[in-house]
Amino acid sequence: NYTILSEADIYERQQDDIMKISTVLSISKVEASILLRHYNWSVSKVHDEWFADEAKVRRIVGLLERPVVGFSSPREMTCGICFENFPSSLMSAVACGHSFCNICWAGYIGTAINDGPGCLMLRCPDPSCGAAVGQDMIHKVASKEDKEKYDRYFLRSYIEDNRKAKWCPAPGCDYAVDFVVGSGNYDVSCRCSRSFCWSCTEEAHRPVDCGTVAKWIMKNSAESENMNWILANSKPCPKCKRPIEKNQGCMHITCTPPCKFEFCWLCLGAWTDHGERTGGFYACNRYENAKQEGVYDETEKRREMAKNSLERYTHYYERWATNQSSRQKALADLQQMQTLHLEKLSDVQCQPESQLKFVIEAWLQIVECRRVLKWTYAYGYYLPELEYAKRQFFEYLQGEAEAGLERLHQCAEKELQTWIPMVQPADPLAQRAWVEVGAGLEEPRPHRRNLLVLVGMLIQPIGPVNTAPMPM
Repeated sequence: NYTILSEADIYERQQDDIMKISTVLSISKVEASILLRHYNWSVSKVHDEWFADEAKVRRIVGLLERPVVGFSSPREMTCGICFENFPSSLMSAVACGHSFCNICWAGYIGTAINDGPGCLMLRCPDPSCGAAVGQDMIHKVASKEDKEKYDRYFLRSYIEDNRKAKWCPAPGCDYAVDFVVGSGNYDVSCRCSRSFCWSCTEEAHRPVDCGTVAKWIMKNSAESENMNWILANSKPCPKCKRPIEKNQGCMHITCTPPCKFEFCWLCLGAWTDHGERTGGFYACNRYENAKQEGVYDETEKRREMAKNSLERYTHYYERWATNQSSRQKALADLQQMQTLHLEKLSDVQCQPESQLKFVIEAWLQIVECRRVLKWTYAYGYYLPELEYAKRQFFEYLQGEAEAGLERLHQCAEKELQTWIPMVQPADPLAQRAWVEVGAGLEEPRPHRRNLLVLVGMLIQPIGPVNTAPMPM
């Protein structure tokens, strides 16, 4: 449902679209490119608008119906910007006929190019004129560096202004993706090995929807969990209100300088009011009495809720991060297997590499399953506690899939690694052991077959996740 495009592919498609418009509308390729840029490189949109009202389109885009051809004075002309006189050979104009010297044109165009992609919609320098400046004028008067920048903007606009195409979000990747919208599956794998979601351009995250992923990423990067930790593990100084963490057993707390206020950790009262009559250094009768009367119930309830929320978030985040790190390690092991170890295994086992492809397939499956399981923990965090049956079913599938994945990962990571250092063909007993290891990685093995089924069930929509804010 998508096509990976190199820069050469993009250029070819761009020129094909320009040629289509130029041929059908009987206009120049420069004018066709101006039209396509204005309508976000949509050939059908250009056709619809042009045949509906050609005059209106020309007026909006800046294409004159009757361009001015040539200059009235063949010898010497005055530049409309610097007001110097120049031979007509050193003067240039677009379709409107407003002539300026090539030096002023180069400065005008260079400034626009340095300002960014807006140079693709450049108009005549005359304030009263809206004629479009095409690529032919850029190539005629601009410097070599400015031409290269303009051509780069021009090529990239075919992707950036096109609703059906996007650049791969991987740093340094120059590939683009042409996507068939409405196919249902938004996972895209670029040639650079980056997998991402077409809809939100984040890492591929099935079975979790884009909204849940956005909330999860924001939660991981926001300060909310820091505030939860402060609320759950500290109390504000009654005088200066700075949060204080209790790190010793005594209830006698002294705030840091310059405050130095001394107070009771339990009731937050001044320590001068405490002593043997209030329970000593490790208790506070005033606090216990007030708690029984309900004075501290709301505060304690907030602290307990914050603590439970923090513990719950930590539970899911740790498992999310662990699967992420395991996936990164698996990707490194996969690359090492492809570049180094597969050839060695082929020599040791006296088998062609084509018959050992199940090893690579096993590592690819591990990488994919780690990704799926990682995002199931984000899904599980936002799954409402009240939907008990759905949660029980989800956690059962999650546990079974994780158990199967651990078995497969162990087989690939530990059992298989024992064969890599060998440099001599194995004896018959060792060959039998190798067959058992291979069977553990091949498709018919029950644990791997079950894993594929379980992960497939996890990928299927289990139901919408309620992503309403969690109680703090």
